[in-house]
Amino acid sequence: MSAVVADIAARRDRESELTDALAALRSRIAAAAEAAGRKGGEIELLPITKFFPATDVAILSGLGCSSFGESREQEASVKVAELARLLGPATRTVHWHMVGQIQRNKSRSLARWAHTVHSVSSSRVVSALDRAVSAALDDGRRSDPLRVYIQLSLDGDVSRGGVDVSAPGVVDKLCAQVDAAENLELVGLMGIPPLEWDPERAFTRLQAEHTRLLQTHPTAVGLSAGMSNDLEVAIKHGSTCVRVGTALLGTRPLRSP
Repeated sequence: MSAVVADIAARRDRESELTDALAALRSRIAAAAEAAGRKGGEIELLPITKFFPATDVAILSGLGCSSFGESREQEASVKVAELARLLGPATRTVHWHMVGQIQRNKSRSLARWAHTVHSVSSSRVVSALDRAVSAALDDGRRSDPLRVYIQLSLDGDVSRGGVDVSAPGVVDKLCAQVDAAENLELVGLMGIPPLEWDPERAFTRLQAEHTRLLQTHPTAVGLSAGMSNDLEVAIKHGSTCVRVGTALLGTRPLRSP
């Protein structure tokens, strides 16, 4: 078998794998939404493509996925360029989300490709992103504001990312800063269950924080919550965006740090 024929066969096999996995995942989301008395269309599926190739993104785009999440800016910026080469003009319909912790010195690069960020957790990052998006708008590298979720730390361990929800007024102040930023749009909140917490406990608390936020920021309707192993619980508690990697793409390839 020639290398070209082998590559074609491998792509067909991968496309079949992703087609089946996506159908199963969409069925899980629909069933969870129905059990919660919600509509499946209310919940966005965000494939997390960290460590997976741009060819997988191209396949999923062809299957109807339009948004993809990355957690490392350097890997993402390369993948965005690779996808543009693969899809050409069709890549304009793809939206990239940053779900990993944000380094301020990467803000300018991030502003060139990210449609949405899920992991904003400090005033300094908000300011850096606002300036970076302004520059990207000025030089024509983007045409719209950056959508922002504020990440919460439910247990106060901010080393894993997020704003400590128990710190008085901090979440409100950060949301107000995003609202006031000319080049940012507040979407809502993001949360990850602490390692030692049951998902039910975590998403109950996250939903309560979101309900409280909506009293002062009624347009911040987004709740980014739930991954491969706990998306049903997250949807039960109001998630509008589930971030799924393993259940869709399989086990991540091994990479050096």
